[in-house]
Amino acid sequence: MMTSKEIRESFKSFFASKGHQIVASAPMVIKGDPTLMFTNAGMNQFKDIILGNAPIKYPRVADSQKCLRVSGKHNDLEEVGHDTYHHTMFEMLGNWSFGDYFKKEAIEWAWEYLTEVLKLDKDRLYVTVFEGSSEEGLSRDNEAAGYWEKYLSKDRILNGNKKDNFWEMGDTGPCGPCSEIHIDIRSDEERAKIDGATLVNIDPDVIEIWNLVFMQYNRKADKSLEPLPARVIDTGMGFERLCMAVQGKVSNYDTDVFQTIIKAIGELTGYQYGQGNKVDIAMRVIADHIRTIAFSITDGQLPSNAKAGYVIRRILRRAVRYGYTFLGQHKSFMYKLIPALIETMGEAYPELVQQRTLIEKVMKEEEESFLRTLEIGIKLLDKQIAESKTKNSTILNGSDAFTLYDTYGFPLDLTELILRENGMTVDQKGFDAEMQKQKDRARNAAAVETEDWVVLKEGNTEFLGYDFTECETEILRYRKVKQKNSEFYQIVLSQTPFYAEMGGQVGDSGWLIHDDEKIEITDTKRENNLAVHLSKKLPQDITATFTARINTSNRTATECNHTATHLLHEALREILGTHVEQKGSFVSPSVLRFDFSHYQKLTDEEIRKVERFVTAKVRADIARVENRHVPIEEAKMMGAMALFGEKYGDDVRVISFGDSVELCGGTHISSTGRIGSFRIINESSIAAGIRRIEAITAEVCEDYFYTQQDILTEMKSLLNNAPNLAQTLRKFFEENSDLKKQMEEYVKEKKVQIKELIIKKKQIVNGIDVFVLTNSVPAEIVKDLAFQIKGQFPANSVFIGATDAENKPLLTVMLSDDLVKDHSLNASQLVRDAAKHIQGGGGGQPHFATAGGKNSEGLSNALNEIISKIK
Repeated sequence: MMTSKEIRESFKSFFASKGHQIVASAPMVIKGDPTLMFTNAGMNQFKDIILGNAPIKYPRVADSQKCLRVSGKHNDLEEVGHDTYHHTMFEMLGNWSFGDYFKKEAIEWAWEYLTEVLKLDKDRLYVTVFEGSSEEGLSRDNEAAGYWEKYLSKDRILNGNKKDNFWEMGDTGPCGPCSEIHIDIRSDEERAKIDGATLVNIDPDVIEIWNLVFMQYNRKADKSLEPLPARVIDTGMGFERLCMAVQGKVSNYDTDVFQTIIKAIGELTGYQYGQGNKVDIAMRVIADHIRTIAFSITDGQLPSNAKAGYVIRRILRRAVRYGYTFLGQHKSFMYKLIPALIETMGEAYPELVQQRTLIEKVMKEEEESFLRTLEIGIKLLDKQIAESKTKNSTILNGSDAFTLYDTYGFPLDLTELILRENGMTVDQKGFDAEMQKQKDRARNAAAVETEDWVVLKEGNTEFLGYDFTECETEILRYRKVKQKNSEFYQIVLSQTPFYAEMGGQVGDSGWLIHDDEKIEITDTKRENNLAVHLSKKLPQDITATFTARINTSNRTATECNHTATHLLHEALREILGTHVEQKGSFVSPSVLRFDFSHYQKLTDEEIRKVERFVTAKVRADIARVENRHVPIEEAKMMGAMALFGEKYGDDVRVISFGDSVELCGGTHISSTGRIGSFRIINESSIAAGIRRIEAITAEVCEDYFYTQQDILTEMKSLLNNAPNLAQTLRKFFEENSDLKKQMEEYVKEKKVQIKELIIKKKQIVNGIDVFVLTNSVPAEIVKDLAFQIKGQFPANSVFIGATDAENKPLLTVMLSDDLVKDHSLNASQLVRDAAKHIQGGGGGQPHFATAGGKNSEGLSNALNEIISKIK
């Protein structure tokens, strides 16, 4: 029986023999594409080629791509663990042709690989072809069916509808019919009873393993189709499903892809896989999710509360609560499974081995954090259960359940489990309604309408921004975009000095100029490898020749910050150690942010050392050395570090400032001296083992120094220009502390005097002791006195405060417990009724309540009303 490792290598070897270039998997976490957070299909890394925005380097390509499907169109998260074939992270084996071979070869080689290399039983295989669509004006894909008839009888070639057999990249863009290959994994007895052809796309035991997509159309914004100039083959085969078929299993989780991890879960928890449904589901969830979390971290995406980081946090927390609920794991445990994951996948993906320590630290901290959240959620739920029972209700309000889920990350199924143990249920409809409201809000916030591109000229954009700040250019294409009640245009130029946002560096702003017209470019983004210039309006003459000019002051400030990040990276590795690796960065005209691996907070001394190191490099005025189109291996030999989670081409750009050597596509200052000054303004933790430094340079740094100097000057002025400011402030704080203690003693004595006076002036109303406080007394002292009086007179007593502090009238009522219980008096009701006299309102508990207002002159009437109701 072939192992998963052998199956993966056999696929690559087979397609290499067919003239395909075998390429590495792209990162699972996508950077620089606003339309996707994660690689959710093997074709993602080739999207720019398919769209015609990047040149074809290899006409034939094959790979094994790590993918993630949890949100959007391919939302598989809730199925994961409950069935045997859905996953969050999965590997997609694929082969592509860009304008080279088409349907004949794709079908021929798919059949050859499955039946001759893997030796799958031909009698268990079925295929589907597109049946056609009258509404689209498309006929059946008889071409693909004809090729399949060489290998299969017609009764095993099934028609598929548009939903299953017409693939589309999105609402617009390349699309085409597809042909799916299904395998029947049922026993011979079951197959003899029911024909597998009737179960395709119905029974998961007749499961799809390979999809051959024949891209031959382009979908326009008006939903019409036009032929694609260069036809594309895009195939995707689920690696885990393939292993199941080859290894003769009926579940992906029974293959060696997962069994090593599942056995490790059993050893950690004391549970055995295969003994119970809920336990099995929990073990499958954890075995699946551990892969997603680990690969996301190696790709540079840490769990967080925003965007992709939030998705990873959700997946991790889903795994934790399955372990908590069904495997009895109330302490962090998943991080201990990383060695088992490395045993299974470390050879194919060495980043798991190289970043093991970071993965374990991040996961452990995230687990512990969520376990604390679960405890808080349980306490809140216990409180809500108690409140429901006092109202004789056995149903928890749906909005309360949603608040637990949304605010505290408390899963609904755990809420339901705890409620069942208390003889209660949840208002499912109410919960679903709140969930739908949230989805609608998110959908409306993210809604984008884009019109078709208006193509004026064919061609690709040439970026000149490394060498020029302005150039002559023409508009190649443009389109209108509507988002959040605003409209703007995306413009693609033939040549541009504008840097499009990428690699943490913000995009350039500037202008398109023609004669007297000056169109503002507000930002430059990168979309599907296109440099897209954003503008609120189009030029009057879109066919003119323009001068494209960037905002040079913003660009220079950004370049200062970008170069400073390189120097900062060098400084951190020099001072803290070579374990420091960049984990993210952001550079704009106003600030730089640098995330890096390090396991403890930097001391003030270390921060000062880093600042001095960078400043020394600035003073040295080191010239930039730039090498373009350097082979990646040669760049590494030059000392450039390749960062995990980044996808590099065969040729790269190397930026050097002395000993600082990095692979970088961004723009930089010509020499370090132009940075002028550098200062770290914040250092913090953003995840386990990941620190963040925020810093400023150049004019922003100078302004910061001036602000600090102004503060010091003002402080000196306040302290009579004391020569030693620190010593004077220390003395000031010591004197203030002494005065505070004296004041506290004075207030304490004063409260004793006031209390004695209140007791001395006690009134008896209807046989009840009434203690009254008037005059100007701070609210916190009034409250303290009220509780002291109650403590000294715990029965048959009332305290009433009708006080005024800083022209703010206050009513305070404290009742002894027996008056509440036996006399049916209610402090909250008393202050609410009397508050009308002071033009205010308030409330509280039956035994203690307060009310504030605006009219101090009404205090006397309010006091009299309260006393009149004491009986």
